[in-house]
Amino acid sequence: MSYEKGPHTDFAAQEHFAPPPTYSAAQMPSSGFRLALNSSVQISKQDLERAGNAPFADLDGSPVYVGSAIFTHDDGVSQKSVHPCKIGPHLYPSPCMVPYGGSEMAHQGRYDLLLFDPLTMEWVTTSEGRIPEGRTPIEGGYEETIREKLYHACARVNGILVPGKTGTHLGAANVSFGGGEHAIRDNYQILCWKIQKH
Repeated sequence: MSYEKGPHTDFAAQEHFAPPPTYSAAQMPSSGFRLALNSSVQISKQDLERAGNAPFADLDGSPVYVGSAIFTHDDGVSQKSVHPCKIGPHLYPSPCMVPYGGSEMAHQGRYDLLLFDPLTMEWVTTSEGRIPEGRTPIEGGYEETIREKLYHACARVNGILVPGKTGTHLGAANVSFGGGEHAIRDNYQILCWKIQKH
């Protein structure tokens, strides 16, 4: 990664500030880097700028991002499960929509927007809950009772690619669209770390 020297990027003059390190997929957190957001607060312009280009678009062209919804116990603090979801500032009644229980659920509370990096991440075609051989998927969450891992997936519904979730126990990509949860068993994609060529 290189930095151009400008009025605010003279790192040598700022002893307390250093450019961020360059990460390889092996050094990245297994779930990637994320922005912590909450459904009670509108997504800020600054957060959307940090998120970069949205990897998906809704039927009307509105940007759709990849994320994970955090479900908590009744105490509102301790996590009980985390589910991959789609995030769109235009979505109502919540910008975070989760494929859950057969429907498209509007999530209330904390959710994390994945900072999608096309240099280190890629969508890989798969079917029936399989993890493609030799690939490492980006972790998107886990189930409450069985603690099975959940991964980010995308599948085509009504002609557009929709982000959602997959897992070996699901046997499909589950995506939320048009108020429902759709299970796509064949020819969907799972988000994986790119294989680094040395």
